[in-house]
Amino acid sequence: MATALWGRVEQQDFRSRVRGTLLGSAIGDALGAPLAGLSLGGVREAHGSAGLTEPAPSHGRRGAVTAATQLALFTVDGLIRAHVRRDTGNWHPPTDIHRAYLRWAATQSDWGPDERREDNGWLAQEEWLYARRAPDRASLTGFADDVLGTLDHPKNPAAHDAGAAVRSAPFGLLVGWEPSLVLQLSVECATQSHGHPTAYLSAGALAVIVHGLTRGDSLDSAVQRALGLLGSRPGRQPVTDALQRALAAVTQAPPGPEAVEALLSDRPGDAADALAVAVYCALVAEDVPSGLRLAVNHGGDSAATGALCGALLGALHGETALPAGWLAGLEGRATLLELADDFALEMTQGPALHGPSFSTPGWLARYPRG
Repeated sequence: MATALWGRVEQQDFRSRVRGTLLGSAIGDALGAPLAGLSLGGVREAHGSAGLTEPAPSHGRRGAVTAATQLALFTVDGLIRAHVRRDTGNWHPPTDIHRAYLRWAATQSDWGPDERREDNGWLAQEEWLYARRAPDRASLTGFADDVLGTLDHPKNPAAHDAGAAVRSAPFGLLVGWEPSLVLQLSVECATQSHGHPTAYLSAGALAVIVHGLTRGDSLDSAVQRALGLLGSRPGRQPVTDALQRALAAVTQAPPGPEAVEALLSDRPGDAADALAVAVYCALVAEDVPSGLRLAVNHGGDSAATGALCGALLGALHGETALPAGWLAGLEGRATLLELADDFALEMTQGPALHGPSFSTPGWLARYPRG
């Protein structure tokens, strides 16, 4: 879908899917956060036989998000800035994304926004983002210095958790890009903190699936495309096996926590497991709330599976399908909406905002080229 072909209807649909992806990921993250560290038995003991069915308090409040949502926001910020820098002819998206993640890393050590940082833009001035919300170790160490991890020299080569995948849905919103390029960019940016193939290929697969959904594909078709693109990637087997298990599970047993548990391996927090759970739950979901409830009530990484499933369902159905009651209490909702709308505007009208012949006042202050 080329920018020049955007009509009003296409723009509205795109904005709805962008909003749906970011908000859906955030409500899934918030729903799963209170279940951290619990087994399925522990979930039922704490919340009853049906498990957790509505948002519950975590990190001191109901609707609180984790570092997964924080990082996803900075992914979007980095993508907008990369797009802005195209005007200069001097752009390298992995570097722009890396700079955004370094801005997130500063929020994990600073007391609050530092007005003296000229490259912060508006997002890093949001005080609520300075709360430390269970960031994964690989992200903290990966962005602890300015060294850019790459596929040839990745950071944390043993890290196979979902910390990179949960921030990677925004890459799938680059609907003007070819799927293979979406995969490559998300993989390259995942290696900046998570160097194990299971981690960075899970991140890439998630981005490709979101990309297909945002362009109007069915979830099954989007998964098949991801499987095809992963076919030549070294280290792909755990990820492709996990996706195949998710597809097969749809017809093997009635949806329920036991079916989800069967998708989990003996590697706690594994990114491929989280992706499999998210895909399966999105495939069998009757609606967004039912899919998210299924995605978090198990003994795995509930915040990660909730975030991934929420991104898929939001990209598939758009903003209006998300549960209004859950959104009402979601931490950072206003910021999420503002950033989503900025992203949609940049992707559809970028040259009119900051091109060589015209610049919207304030846009380059919000998203500096530096």
